[in-house]
Amino acid sequence: MSERTSAEPRSNDTAAATTAHVVPFPAPSAAPQIAFNREELRILFNLYGRMVAEGEWRDYALDFRRDKAVFSIYRRASEMPLYRVEKDPKLARRQGAYAVVAASGHVMKRGPDLARVLSVLEKPLRAV
Repeated sequence: MSERTSAEPRSNDTAAATTAHVVPFPAPSAAPQIAFNREELRILFNLYGRMVAEGEWRDYALDFRRDKAVFSIYRRASEMPLYRVEKDPKLARRQGAYAVVAASGHVMKRGPDLARVLSVLEKPLRAV
């Protein structure tokens, strides 16, 4: 017969096995995911709809990450994005939370107001 010490876990002792996986209260909360709100999406999709109607843009993608939200604009779905509209709340007090980034990585415009930042993508009016 083999002798077992009290430190060795038993196969039928489930209470000892579950105490190792208990999460202490209060549990550390996960960082909130950054996203565009309804008003920001309305502004983005108004511009996107106008540019699709003109035949300039064809597709878009939304990416919600822990540190920023990204609205990517494509000419064709198989290409790299023409522009990225990024929302980064960490930069809100310094440079502004919104930025328009070109395909080359160049920041075209940055600021605290989304509509004003997106004005860099608007086509200037022409006399007909």
